[in-house]
Amino acid sequence: MDFRTRFKLTKHERYYLSIGSVALILFIVLQFVLFPFVEEKERVKRSINAKEQTLKELVSLSSKYTVLKKNSVNIEETLAARTGNFTLFSFLEKQAGRSGVKQNITYMKPSTATATESYRESSVEMKLENVTLEQLVEYLYLVESPENLVGIKRISIKQSNGSPQYLTVLMQLATYIK
Repeated sequence: MDFRTRFKLTKHERYYLSIGSVALILFIVLQFVLFPFVEEKERVKRSINAKEQTLKELVSLSSKYTVLKKNSVNIEETLAARTGNFTLFSFLEKQAGRSGVKQNITYMKPSTATATESYRESSVEMKLENVTLEQLVEYLYLVESPENLVGIKRISIKQSNGSPQYLTVLMQLATYIK
C-alpha cells in the first residue's frame, strides 16, 4: 500500500507536507545539534578567558612573591649583620641623647608583637613633649635606620598647649628581631 493512495493527498498538500517535514527536521537539527554546539563554544570561550585572567593573576602574584622573598633574604642578612645585643629601646634612648631630646621623653613603652617564621617585630611607643621641629627632625633622622631595620610605624604631631613653637609627638617605632 502506497502512502499516496492511502491518504490521497493532492500535489499542494504533498508540497506543504514536504515543507513541513523539512522545517521540522531543520528545527530539530537547530535545536538539538547546532544551538547546543554554539552555546558550548561560547561557554568554552568564557572559560578560557577566565583561566587566562587567573593565569595573569598568578604570574603577577609570583613576581610579587619573588620580590618579597628577596626582601626577606635582605632582612635576614641585615639582622645577621646587626650587633647581637641590639634592643630597640636602648637604640632609641641612645639616639635621643645624641639629638638632645632625651629630657623631653615623657614615656617609652616597649612591646613585642607579630611573629613570623624567622623573626618578630619589636616596637616602642614613645611620647616627646616640648620639642622643636629641628629637634624632632634630627631625632627622626637618627632613628630611621635602614642598617638596623628601624622605622616609624605611626606618628602623631601637634602643637604644645603652652607655646606654639614646641611640639608634642606620639610615635610608634618598630624593628625586627630574631
